[in-house]
Amino acid sequence: MTVSLTDLEKIVREAGAIALSHYKNLELLKVTKKSPRDFVTEADIAVESYLKETLSKHYPQYGFWGEESGQSENQTNRWIVDPIDGTHSFSKGQYFWSISVALEVNQETLVGAVYAPALNDYYCAEKNKGVWKNGNPIAVSTEQVLANAMVATGFACVRAYLKDNNLQRFCRIAEQTTGQRRFGSAALDLCMVADGQVDAFWEQELNLYDIAAGALIAAEAGATITDFEGNKGVFPKQILATNGAILEQLLAFM
Repeated sequence: MTVSLTDLEKIVREAGAIALSHYKNLELLKVTKKSPRDFVTEADIAVESYLKETLSKHYPQYGFWGEESGQSENQTNRWIVDPIDGTHSFSKGQYFWSISVALEVNQETLVGAVYAPALNDYYCAEKNKGVWKNGNPIAVSTEQVLANAMVATGFACVRAYLKDNNLQRFCRIAEQTTGQRRFGSAALDLCMVADGQVDAFWEQELNLYDIAAGALIAAEAGATITDFEGNKGVFPKQILATNGAILEQLLAFM
């Protein structure tokens, strides 16, 4: 059984509708903490429950790995889901949060979907077959000069109290670039690289469910995906996505 991108979009958009129903009533939202700086809301649980039930019903041959519910038995072929990437932003009523769904088969991501319900932007990609935003093809930027670039990053490492954090790296890169952004959703950051809204994104100490879908979307749009030393591949603990043209310039400051 193959995955229908049309059916997947319907499922993910329905998950977005569930999230929006909570987003529109934040005064009633129940928020708890998994750790001192890691939030989870009842919206996260509701969205993941819907996705787990619906994807498992439509595609029973695939296992499931969700941020909140953990891993099912079949992890060789699986859906990888972050129900709300950017939970803190969501709970504050901000716009930059997303639902991330990826299909991984034998350690290779074949399909990725990232939906930002508050922005009504839906990104999807199929490996070696293309990438789309709201049904239209997209591509990375053509910026050639790091000094002119706009870059995005995040600070999961700081939230985790790690000594090896992103602060000095951010300061070095900020001095070399024109614009810096911190949106709060790694999945959506990667889509913004794909869409040419930013020229590069990096972050460290993420999980695969944060970036699996977004990394495929960025790659299909022409992005280079590496670690901080330029090794190609998807490395959740170190991910650098660029338009390719500024990769070597950026690596000098990583």
